[in-house]
Amino acid sequence: MSKTLIRGAKVLGGEPQDVLIDGETVADVGTGLSAEGAEVVEAAGRILLPGLVDLHTHLREPGREDSETVLTGTRAAASGGYTAVFAMANTFPVADTAGVVEQVWRLGREHGYCDVRPIGAVTVGLEGRKLAELGAMHESAAGVTVFSDDGKCVHDAVIMRRALEYVKAFGGVVAQHAQEPRLTEGAEMNEGVVSAELGLGGWPAVAEESIIARDVLLAEHVGSRVHICHLSTAGSVEIVRWAKSRGIDVTAEVTPHHLLLTDELVRTYNPVYKVNPPLRTERDVMALREALADGTIDIVATDHAPHPHEDKDCEWAAAAMGMVGLETALSVVQETMVDTGLLDWAGVADRMSSTPARIGRAEGHGRPVSAGEPANLTLVDTAYRGPVDPAGFASRSRNTPYEGRELPGRVTHTWLRGKATLVDGKLT
Repeated sequence: MSKTLIRGAKVLGGEPQDVLIDGETVADVGTGLSAEGAEVVEAAGRILLPGLVDLHTHLREPGREDSETVLTGTRAAASGGYTAVFAMANTFPVADTAGVVEQVWRLGREHGYCDVRPIGAVTVGLEGRKLAELGAMHESAAGVTVFSDDGKCVHDAVIMRRALEYVKAFGGVVAQHAQEPRLTEGAEMNEGVVSAELGLGGWPAVAEESIIARDVLLAEHVGSRVHICHLSTAGSVEIVRWAKSRGIDVTAEVTPHHLLLTDELVRTYNPVYKVNPPLRTERDVMALREALADGTIDIVATDHAPHPHEDKDCEWAAAAMGMVGLETALSVVQETMVDTGLLDWAGVADRMSSTPARIGRAEGHGRPVSAGEPANLTLVDTAYRGPVDPAGFASRSRNTPYEGRELPGRVTHTWLRGKATLVDGKLT
């Protein structure tokens, strides 16, 4: 079994230490560790984190391999410091059966750049009318624990209640895309001053907030777990905060782009800024950052949504919604949360590794960087700052809102169970 000595890294931002990897596990953590028989990675000044875990990734396979595949998506994940991703169910065919989730799971195992945990659809075909095979997907080889119709809202309260009751039996969680469909018909951006000035259909905050309010009450009634996908408004923050104060078992995520970008960018009419939920106001952005810092929002999830060039290089109204995010997420979090003093690196490890792993039941991930633990690790050069160049992305798609923008931090190494998937910024 191979050995690797990571020398002088700041584990979770603390004092410099050596970390010895032996085979698939962390063998020792300390100072002055022997490098005999080990490959040495000089990590002075760099931050060592547990491998990142993304609870919200679109890998597009099967069906939309022109946008992304499990291979290209997991390569992008490794480039961004991720060792596990949860793949959303809105594929073609939809991941609403044991057969489809097992296909995605096996593709992840074959490619080996990170672990792939399929998310099962809540309803058949994402149509919102009939529960999918939740139990069969959980009992399958993929062991599905997270269910979501992301891309669509489970808008029927009875269906949502039944889903919460069903997953409670095996400790699963329903991840809700909170969007009241009737309130967002024809919507193209956040409803507010900018949408009024541009004459674009508005997407009101209440369309998100009303579903969250309903679903936390349903979760309380059933005694089950609910997770809120890509929370985006200040009002949503207050509802989740209230629900947690009542002891309701709710968790929530925020995307990197909702921590940084605002609806003012839509004035450019550049479809790269078209996303679901839409970019909100500066007030919303600040509320989201504060909520992530104080734990009201539990995690950062990328909502990595790749699209081919032709689906974004078109007029605003015709463009697809979504942004790629796996390869820039940690940099955005550094800029918005760490460099602003809202989170330290231990907090980043919690929001981007240990807590998403706990929510999704991703065993072996999000573990402490200590002896005996799986060697799922990420090394970050936080002093680096440079422009984002999508031409160098591992993702098959290039629809990033950060092209040319300078962002801090660069993942230099990623290890999955002791095996390097990224070395000096290059995929192995």
